[in-house]
Amino acid sequence: MPGSAALTVTAPSDLAWRVIGLVNLYRLLVPLVLLGVQFLGGEPAGLATRPQLLLSVCVGYFFVGVLMVVARRLSWPAPTIRRIALLNVSVDALAIALVLYACGGVASGLAILLVLPVGAMAVLGDSRDAYLIAAIAALGVLTQQIFAFLDGEASVADYTNAGVIGVVLFAVALLVSPVASRLRESEALVRRQEIDLANMAQLSQYIVQHLRESILVVDTADRIRLINESAAEILGDRNAYPGALLGEVSPRLLYLLETWRQGSGAPADPRETFLAADGARMVRPHFAPLGAASTAPVLVFLEDTSLLEEKVQQSKLAALGRLSASIAHEIRNPVGAMSHAGQLLGESENLTADERRLTEIIRNNAARVSGIIDNVLQLSRREPTRLERLSLNDWVTEFHAEFCETTQWPPKRLIIVAPPGDIEVRADTTQLHQVVWNLCDNAIRHACSDNPEAVIEIRVGRLSPGARPYLEIADRGPGVSEADLERIFEPFFTRGRGGTGLGLFLARELAQNNGATLLYEPRQGGGSIFRLVFADPTRWELG
Repeated sequence: MPGSAALTVTAPSDLAWRVIGLVNLYRLLVPLVLLGVQFLGGEPAGLATRPQLLLSVCVGYFFVGVLMVVARRLSWPAPTIRRIALLNVSVDALAIALVLYACGGVASGLAILLVLPVGAMAVLGDSRDAYLIAAIAALGVLTQQIFAFLDGEASVADYTNAGVIGVVLFAVALLVSPVASRLRESEALVRRQEIDLANMAQLSQYIVQHLRESILVVDTADRIRLINESAAEILGDRNAYPGALLGEVSPRLLYLLETWRQGSGAPADPRETFLAADGARMVRPHFAPLGAASTAPVLVFLEDTSLLEEKVQQSKLAALGRLSASIAHEIRNPVGAMSHAGQLLGESENLTADERRLTEIIRNNAARVSGIIDNVLQLSRREPTRLERLSLNDWVTEFHAEFCETTQWPPKRLIIVAPPGDIEVRADTTQLHQVVWNLCDNAIRHACSDNPEAVIEIRVGRLSPGARPYLEIADRGPGVSEADLERIFEPFFTRGRGGTGLGLFLARELAQNNGATLLYEPRQGGGSIFRLVFADPTRWELG
């Protein structure tokens, strides 16, 4: 029929299955109640004029209900709503018609049992299907009434009752039809909204996971509720996952979060940072509450400070490169002339002691300016990096011997601390030599100048977790003041006398060229540690 065309090709929805489940429950309860009334009520209260038929029908009706419940959970070709509705109402009409026949016809009053199945099945179809469902049920009542009349158990007046039952069934179908239509429209709207919400959730999840920014959400119990790939990489892929305790993933980040909470949500101190799980990056967290409540979850942004510093340093390098040519020509030549003139002046035999001191000042400062020019030109003329695999233990041993012999530094005051076995890294040996030499020279000048017994340590090992190789220079000097921590790698920044302020800047730049990271941290008990964290061996490019 045309009005049912849409239903013929429509699979059952959640609403339809809930209605069918209700009818299945009804099918299981009705035969039990009928048998209970028949056999527990005694002979005067017996329902059936044919007890054996009633027993057989009730047992059959119950098992049919069980089979339909089981069939619902099996894998079948997707049925249509119309077929399911017609099958269900046909089963109910046949079973209840037989119950009526076993109990003497419509005079028993049991025809009312058809109201719920008809009303429920009418919910599944449109108006035309609802009338067809009512017609099937009414036909079942009329058919049993004919057989009951032929058997002499019903009178002609019962046909009127059968007709009234048929009218009631059609009225139920008529009343349920518009309600069913509204229910289907509401369900369709809800399903569209669920699809839209699911699509929005998938889109949001995709955006969050592929954001360049590293974010995570922490609830009031300090558990991670949401984390994207970038943040998981910073905190450690194995430990950072939804449901994990933040304190187990990063105790330092939890401490910073608690400090922020105690500060009533004030902006976090930009100097508060923590070390990433790979040990090669300093991360600065930013916190934002998700909601106005004091117990609301917190959105945490993780800012990789090395990326920001790299951009700043690149802009500084570009400026230095533009200045290098003019520096070489416009400054080196006059400085060289001044130095040469000072040298010639110092060779004069008629100079007094004060005049010789002044000429020495001229030569020393000219040499300092020349050193600054050389460092700047070195930055602009940096040779391409040639990476090669090398044994870090063997390289450090060779470096130790060369450094002590060249600088006449006592070998016992430059100690190598390395684990047994071999640690392989990938680096440019020339640039690595320059970086480590610079760090050792800084340690001697700043940490050992006032202590003739001071010892410098060259440590080699692997970070945990991640197993990234590292090399660090540790001393027991005065260390770096907290006010200078953010500036020690800036070009031309120095607190020492006679320094150019380009040594650490150049060392970090060379480290980055080798895929490594140069970090500073205060040493427990006093002193400094400059740690060179090499590239992760598991991510070396092949070839």
